Amino acid sequence: MYRLFVALDLPPEIRQQLQEISGYGIQGASWVVPENIHLTLKFIGEVDGGQLEDISGSLSEIRFTAFEMKLKGTGCFPPKGEPRSLWAGVEDDSALAHLARKIDQRLVRQGIPREARKFSPHVTLARLKASREEHLVSFLTYHSLFQSSTFTVNEFVLFASVRTPRGSVYQKLRTYRSDQADLSSAPREQPA
Repeated sequence: MYRLFVALDLPPEIRQQLQEISGYGIQGASWVVPENIHLTLKFIGEVDGGQLEDISGSLSEIRFTAFEMKLKGTGCFPPKGEPRSLWAGVEDDSALAHLARKIDQRLVRQGIPREARKFSPHVTLARLKASREEHLVSFLTYHSLFQSSTFTVNEFVLFASVRTPRGSVYQKLRTYRSDQADLSSAPREQPA
């Protein structure tokens, strides 16, 4: 069995920027290790080998144009009650939400249930357990203006989550490139 999800694998410089705001100041926080930092587009769950091949083939049929995005702000889930995770948000998620919808629609054809919750793009920074409210408030206040550099999204990845005694390890199974995989060669509009 494979435990699958579809995500953006963030560029190294964005991981570094996230790491600079992570890792300290919150008792009870289990920080995500840099190599596991990603932005989930669709959690699939456990499937067998045959389903894996069908899912992988179906995802390869998705067409999308590369786009630029940036991470912005921090917050906690759930918004009410005891927080269980700490995250960095996305500045403008319209192109990202469109890609997530395409992935969700394609996977419904493979028998994967449609996503019930509204797409809320974020990068999980830490899992929280009995963290003190004043530490969370302090962290969120201090990093409320966080913004990453702008980066190009020109691919998404099918990952397998493998549980180990040290926690989950994410393995890239297949990468899916955009129709226009490199925006750096595209002409940019010059300021007036």
